[in-house]
Amino acid sequence: MAEETEALAAFRAELRLWLEENCPETMRDGHNDEGSICWGGKQWKFTSEDQRTWLKRCVTKGYTVPTWPVEYGGAGLSREQEKVFHQEMARLNARYPLQSFGIWMLGPALLQFGTHEQKLHYLPPIARGEIRWCQGYSEPGAGSDLASLQTKCEDQGDHWLVNGQKIWTSYADKADWIFALVRTDRDAPKHKGISFVLIDMASDGVTTRPIKLISGVSPFCETFFDNVKVPKEQVVGEVNRGWDVAKYLLTHEREMISAGGGSMGSGRALGAVLSDSETGLSDPILRADAMRAEVDGLAVALTLERYKDQAEAGQGAGDASAMLKYMGTELNKRKLELVVAAAGADALTWEDGRAASWLRTKANSIEGGTSEVMLSIISKRVLGLPG
Repeated sequence: MAEETEALAAFRAELRLWLEENCPETMRDGHNDEGSICWGGKQWKFTSEDQRTWLKRCVTKGYTVPTWPVEYGGAGLSREQEKVFHQEMARLNARYPLQSFGIWMLGPALLQFGTHEQKLHYLPPIARGEIRWCQGYSEPGAGSDLASLQTKCEDQGDHWLVNGQKIWTSYADKADWIFALVRTDRDAPKHKGISFVLIDMASDGVTTRPIKLISGVSPFCETFFDNVKVPKEQVVGEVNRGWDVAKYLLTHEREMISAGGGSMGSGRALGAVLSDSETGLSDPILRADAMRAEVDGLAVALTLERYKDQAEAGQGAGDASAMLKYMGTELNKRKLELVVAAAGADALTWEDGRAASWLRTKANSIEGGTSEVMLSIISKRVLGLPG
């Protein structure tokens, strides 16, 4: 154990030195909001030369996806090294060099279900930020009841032919590819006969249409497939067994969403807002609520770490991801309520983004499965309560 601890300490020292020497000063502000995230992709425009440099340097070390195998663009870090990586990033207040649905959701699904050829083809470009992905799950008649999806995928011998519509596809108008659930057997029970396919957004017959929200902007789109040809090799996992892939991916999506509630960055942002506002820390009720949210955030973060450790040991979060998602999203809503309460009328303008961020947290309890659905999963599958 002592030798392992020494090795980990040596890794920490090496990583700390590398971060100090390579992370640009402008990337040390801890910002991970919409305006500062590097999403990557063919359409991506870097917000600064430092952002481009930071991504390039991290790509060379595999630090955009630190736990992925080296052959797929990662750094091959162990679970303990991953913890150190996040700790040292937080110590420096460094921005994460790249964030994407490819990293959060598709990557883990490919690592679990993809062929070696699929992993080699799709994972390195994700790690380098060259391809941006969106998710094609929800449909106008299939939201919380996702297994009711009707987008058709017909076998044409040498290719698939896809027809249908997806909705609430975040950033579909900016994405290069989409991972989607489609129905390949219309006669099978609704959880059967579904396949998980990868579709190039530049394919003939793929169109998107933005959905405007009350703020005047939105990440959401409608996505339409009109006789879209998809190569046979772009099915992940077994044909008609896409629900297995979908469930696995959803656990990672829910863990990703839950992380917002336990984010240390969120806690620092909340404290800064309270300190800078006129009421802020002088209001004993706000101060108590902020400290309660901070403690709950630490609890969520530690719970998430525990489940990651279990996953490393071969015990995935599974249905317990519903608990993580519910806790994280509800806490994130509480935090932004406090930000708005502390700022008062100043938070009701759109200019500084606080009102938009507050409104956006409401979607956290809908996307990836509503809070009501999460509570149902927890009661039935985690606690074993009767229906």
